[in-house]
Amino acid sequence: MAPEKHRFGYQPISCHTFNKARNELALSPNNHEVHLFKLSAGKWQLYDKLIEHVQRVTDVDWAANSDRIVSCGVDRNAYVWTRQAGGWKPTLVILRINRAATCVRWSPQENKIAVGSGARLIAICYFDQTGDWWIAKHVKKPIRSTVTCIDWHPSNYLIACGSTDFKARVFSAYVKEIESKPSALSWGTKMPFGNVMAEFSNGGGGWVHAVAFSSAGDKLAWVGHDSSISVVNSSNGNAMATIKTEYLPFMTLTWISENCILSAGHDCVPMIFEYDGNNIKFSTKLEKETTDDSEKTVSARDKFLKLDSQRTERNVTELKTTHQNTITQISIHSGAVGNVGKFCTTGNDGFLCSWDVKV
Repeated sequence: MAPEKHRFGYQPISCHTFNKARNELALSPNNHEVHLFKLSAGKWQLYDKLIEHVQRVTDVDWAANSDRIVSCGVDRNAYVWTRQAGGWKPTLVILRINRAATCVRWSPQENKIAVGSGARLIAICYFDQTGDWWIAKHVKKPIRSTVTCIDWHPSNYLIACGSTDFKARVFSAYVKEIESKPSALSWGTKMPFGNVMAEFSNGGGGWVHAVAFSSAGDKLAWVGHDSSISVVNSSNGNAMATIKTEYLPFMTLTWISENCILSAGHDCVPMIFEYDGNNIKFSTKLEKETTDDSEKTVSARDKFLKLDSQRTERNVTELKTTHQNTITQISIHSGAVGNVGKFCTTGNDGFLCSWDVKV
């Protein structure tokens, strides 16, 4: 079945997120605004804009149960947006960072916010009832460069991150001021705030673009700019598997089942990889590249002449894929991590596409 496709202008979509019912959508069209849409008669209708950031919004996340939105941006700020009768009310999150905020995620219990940044740290934020504001505690060492991506462990106590120092790490994000002491997990037993539970490198030279815990939380997957996908299994002594693919670098990934990883990036097509506990192998592309039968018997010279004449006439280059530029984000539309039925992708072409998963 062909993916459903929606266009939101011609600017790249820098980030997007859905509400719990999946009938509302928040996205940023690569500027300082967050646009809110409602689904009506199969079309997304703009109904509000969140305008508080003064520089480009880098990430946004919608809390499913509390119905709050959190956004962060290049202006080094993050805001929690609460729905009210007259619109959405912003509350500033006190990040205390001196570089851009790069990524943001609500914790599974929605009582904490994690914000990655170019300041070589992760801000773990929680609401202070006394001051009536969101305050942050910093996870710093041994991060040596910009934090590009984060993901919460399902326990609500651990946070994984990837960065431009080529490493993927797992930290404790236990905040004793607001939650009970955690019990032992497969990643370790001692979890004081900011403790490094694990640190990994696949031996290659690639920035880490995305990290993702499995639904059980015992496996961590990440993608690097060296076109690699890696998985670490904490229930098997942190055994690591890595595949260096023949494809262009991936920018995003998620677990669609306990043993299947969905990833996408510069090849503009979502792909599925299987993990058997020891190795990772390519499974399938969710979109087959089409070939014109009339081109099968012509010479290479004639084919290039045809392409050149088409470019002269149309002055465009159209890919034989649904997305026409890099896919930068995957979000789950139906199901949950480890049991995904439908997912959505956005990218630098301004499209939002929804896909059915068939594993």
